[in-house]
Amino acid sequence: MSDTESALLNELVVAFKCLPSVGARTAQRMAFHLLEHDRENGLRLAAAMQNAIENIGHCSLCRTLTEHSICRICSDKSRATETLCVVENPSDVLAVEQATAYRGFYFVLMGKLSPLDGIGPDELGLDLLEKRLEDEPIKELILATNPTVEGEVTAHYISELAAKYNVNTTRIAHGVPVGGELDYVDSSTLSHAFDGRRNY
Repeated sequence: MSDTESALLNELVVAFKCLPSVGARTAQRMAFHLLEHDRENGLRLAAAMQNAIENIGHCSLCRTLTEHSICRICSDKSRATETLCVVENPSDVLAVEQATAYRGFYFVLMGKLSPLDGIGPDELGLDLLEKRLEDEPIKELILATNPTVEGEVTAHYISELAAKYNVNTTRIAHGVPVGGELDYVDSSTLSHAFDGRRNY
Protein backbone atom coordinates (compact mmCIF):
# COMPACT_ATOMS: atom_id res chain seq x y z
CA MET A 1 0.00 0.00 0.00
CA SER A 2 1.11 3.55 -0.69
CA ASP A 3 1.87 6.10 2.00
CA THR A 4 -1.34 7.96 1.14
CA GLU A 5 -3.57 5.03 2.10
CA SER A 6 -4.95 4.37 5.58
CA ALA A 7 -2.36 3.49 8.18
CA LEU A 8 -4.98 1.43 10.06
CA LEU A 9 -5.87 -0.49 6.90
CA ASN A 10 -2.20 -1.16 6.24
CA GLU A 11 -1.79 -2.38 9.83
CA LEU A 12 -4.70 -4.80 9.34
CA VAL A 13 -3.21 -6.15 6.10
CA VAL A 14 0.18 -6.65 7.76
CA ALA A 15 -1.54 -8.45 10.67
CA PHE A 16 -3.22 -10.92 8.30
CA LYS A 17 0.13 -11.65 6.65
CA CYS A 18 1.31 -13.38 9.85
CA LEU A 19 -0.98 -16.30 9.00
CA PRO A 20 0.56 -19.28 7.14
CA SER A 21 0.23 -19.18 3.33
CA VAL A 22 -1.23 -15.67 3.42
CA GLY A 23 0.64 -13.28 1.15
CA ALA A 24 0.16 -9.56 0.59
CA ARG A 25 -2.65 -9.90 -1.98
CA THR A 26 -4.63 -12.42 0.07
CA ALA A 27 -4.18 -10.35 3.23
CA GLN A 28 -5.40 -7.29 1.36
CA ARG A 29 -8.51 -9.14 0.10
CA MET A 30 -9.30 -10.37 3.62
CA ALA A 31 -8.96 -6.89 5.09
CA PHE A 32 -11.16 -5.28 2.44
CA HIS A 33 -13.78 -8.04 2.76
CA LEU A 34 -14.15 -7.51 6.51
CA LEU A 35 -14.26 -3.74 6.25
CA GLU A 36 -16.62 -3.59 3.27
CA HIS A 37 -18.94 -6.54 3.87
CA ASP A 38 -18.61 -8.19 7.28
CA ARG A 39 -17.62 -5.88 10.10
CA GLU A 40 -19.78 -7.77 12.61
CA ASN A 41 -17.96 -11.04 12.00
CA GLY A 42 -14.69 -9.14 11.93
CA LEU A 43 -15.36 -7.98 15.50
CA ARG A 44 -16.37 -11.53 16.47
CA LEU A 45 -13.12 -12.83 14.95
CA ALA A 46 -11.05 -10.24 16.80
CA ALA A 47 -12.75 -11.04 20.12
CA ALA A 48 -12.35 -14.81 19.62
CA MET A 49 -8.68 -14.42 18.75
CA GLN A 50 -7.99 -12.26 21.80
CA ASN A 51 -9.88 -14.63 24.09
CA ALA A 52 -8.05 -17.68 22.73
CA ILE A 53 -4.60 -16.09 22.85
CA GLU A 54 -5.11 -14.87 26.42
CA ASN A 55 -6.68 -18.05 27.81
CA ILE A 56 -5.39 -21.08 25.89
CA GLY A 57 -2.23 -22.69 27.20
CA HIS A 58 -0.76 -26.20 27.25
CA CYS A 59 -1.99 -29.33 29.01
CA SER A 60 0.34 -30.15 31.89
CA LEU A 61 0.34 -33.84 30.90
CA CYS A 62 0.32 -34.08 27.10
CA ARG A 63 1.18 -30.47 26.14
CA THR A 64 -1.66 -30.03 23.66
CA LEU A 65 -3.57 -26.74 23.53
CA THR A 66 -6.30 -26.28 26.13
CA GLU A 67 -7.84 -23.62 28.36
CA HIS A 68 -7.62 -26.02 31.33
CA SER A 69 -4.61 -27.28 33.27
CA ILE A 70 -5.40 -30.82 32.04
CA CYS A 71 -7.05 -31.26 28.63
CA ARG A 72 -10.27 -33.15 27.87
CA ILE A 73 -8.44 -36.23 26.55
CA CYS A 74 -6.07 -36.55 29.50
CA SER A 75 -9.04 -36.15 31.86
CA ASP A 76 -10.98 -38.98 30.18
CA LYS A 77 -10.83 -41.99 32.53
CA SER A 78 -12.26 -44.30 29.84
CA ARG A 79 -9.16 -44.07 27.64
CA ALA A 80 -6.50 -46.80 27.53
CA THR A 81 -3.61 -46.02 29.86
CA GLU A 82 -1.25 -48.54 28.25
CA THR A 83 -0.87 -46.70 24.92
CA LEU A 84 0.72 -43.32 24.32
CA CYS A 85 0.81 -41.68 20.90
CA VAL A 86 3.60 -39.16 20.21
CA VAL A 87 2.80 -36.42 17.69
CA GLU A 88 4.54 -33.23 16.64
CA ASN A 89 1.74 -30.69 16.95
CA PRO A 90 -1.67 -30.19 18.60
CA SER A 91 -3.29 -30.27 15.15
CA ASP A 92 -1.99 -33.85 14.78
CA VAL A 93 -3.99 -34.87 17.88
CA LEU A 94 -7.14 -33.57 16.20
CA ALA A 95 -6.26 -35.38 12.95
CA VAL A 96 -5.78 -38.73 14.72
CA GLU A 97 -8.93 -38.27 16.83
CA GLN A 98 -11.05 -37.53 13.75
CA ALA A 99 -9.63 -40.25 11.50
CA THR A 100 -9.01 -43.24 13.76
CA ALA A 101 -10.52 -45.29 16.56
CA TYR A 102 -7.49 -44.69 18.78
CA ARG A 103 -8.48 -44.48 22.45
CA GLY A 104 -5.16 -44.04 24.23
CA PHE A 105 -3.38 -40.91 25.36
CA TYR A 106 -1.03 -38.44 23.62
CA PHE A 107 2.22 -36.60 24.05
CA VAL A 108 2.71 -33.50 21.90
CA LEU A 109 6.31 -32.57 21.09
CA MET A 110 5.49 -29.07 19.80
CA GLY A 111 8.04 -29.60 17.03
CA LYS A 112 10.73 -32.05 15.97
CA LEU A 113 14.45 -32.50 16.50
CA SER A 114 16.33 -30.03 14.33
CA PRO A 115 19.86 -29.23 15.55
CA LEU A 116 20.36 -26.63 12.80
CA ASP A 117 17.40 -24.70 14.20
CA GLY A 118 18.53 -25.16 17.79
CA ILE A 119 15.73 -27.62 18.60
CA GLY A 120 17.01 -30.45 20.78
CA PRO A 121 15.44 -32.90 23.26
CA ASP A 122 14.95 -30.20 25.91
CA GLU A 123 12.90 -28.02 23.56
CA LEU A 124 10.59 -30.98 22.80
CA GLY A 125 9.94 -31.79 26.44
CA LEU A 126 11.46 -35.24 26.14
CA ASP A 127 12.33 -35.15 29.83
CA LEU A 128 8.57 -35.02 30.52
CA LEU A 129 8.00 -37.89 28.09
CA GLU A 130 10.69 -39.94 29.80
CA LYS A 131 9.06 -39.35 33.17
CA ARG A 132 5.76 -40.65 31.79
CA LEU A 133 7.50 -43.74 30.42
CA GLU A 134 9.02 -44.31 33.83
CA ASP A 135 5.95 -43.62 35.96
CA GLU A 136 2.98 -44.83 33.88
CA PRO A 137 1.98 -48.39 32.84
CA ILE A 138 2.66 -47.70 29.15
CA LYS A 139 3.04 -50.84 27.05
CA GLU A 140 3.02 -49.30 23.56
CA LEU A 141 4.45 -46.00 22.39
CA ILE A 142 3.03 -45.07 18.98
CA LEU A 143 5.37 -42.84 17.00
CA ALA A 144 3.17 -40.62 14.83
CA THR A 145 5.69 -37.94 13.95
CA ASN A 146 5.47 -36.67 10.39
CA PRO A 147 7.31 -38.75 7.74
CA THR A 148 9.91 -36.07 7.07
CA VAL A 149 13.66 -36.42 7.63
CA GLU A 150 13.40 -34.57 10.94
CA GLY A 151 10.29 -36.55 11.90
CA GLU A 152 12.10 -39.85 11.31
CA VAL A 153 15.13 -38.72 13.31
CA THR A 154 12.82 -37.67 16.14
CA ALA A 155 11.00 -41.03 16.03
CA HIS A 156 14.31 -42.92 16.15
CA TYR A 157 15.52 -40.88 19.14
CA ILE A 158 12.27 -41.49 21.03
CA SER A 159 12.30 -45.21 20.25
CA GLU A 160 15.73 -45.48 21.85
CA LEU A 161 14.43 -43.58 24.86
CA ALA A 162 11.47 -45.95 25.18
CA ALA A 163 13.75 -48.99 24.92
CA LYS A 164 15.39 -47.96 28.19
CA TYR A 165 12.05 -48.64 29.89
CA ASN A 166 11.20 -51.77 27.87
CA VAL A 167 8.28 -50.02 26.21
CA ASN A 168 7.34 -51.42 22.79
CA THR A 169 7.41 -48.75 20.06
CA THR A 170 5.40 -48.82 16.85
CA ARG A 171 5.48 -46.43 13.90
CA ILE A 172 2.47 -45.39 11.84
CA ALA A 173 2.87 -47.16 8.52
CA HIS A 174 2.00 -47.06 4.82
CA GLY A 175 -0.38 -44.54 3.38
CA VAL A 176 1.27 -41.37 4.67
CA PRO A 177 3.55 -39.97 1.97
CA VAL A 178 7.18 -39.23 2.74
CA GLY A 179 7.57 -35.51 3.23
CA GLY A 180 3.88 -35.13 4.10
CA GLU A 181 2.21 -33.48 7.08
CA LEU A 182 -0.42 -35.36 9.12
CA ASP A 183 -2.96 -32.56 9.18
CA TYR A 184 -2.99 -32.50 5.34
CA VAL A 185 -3.57 -36.27 4.96
CA ASP A 186 -7.16 -37.36 4.28
CA SER A 187 -8.99 -39.30 7.00
CA SER A 188 -9.12 -42.70 5.28
CA THR A 189 -5.39 -42.63 4.47
CA LEU A 190 -4.48 -41.64 8.01
CA SER A 191 -6.79 -44.31 9.45
CA HIS A 192 -5.17 -46.96 7.25
CA ALA A 193 -1.68 -45.83 8.25
CA PHE A 194 -2.61 -45.87 11.91
CA ASP A 195 -4.13 -49.36 11.77
CA GLY A 196 -1.07 -50.63 9.87
CA ARG A 197 1.53 -49.32 12.28
CA ARG A 198 4.61 -51.53 12.72
CA ASN A 199 7.30 -52.23 15.27
CA TYR A 200 9.98 -49.56 15.16
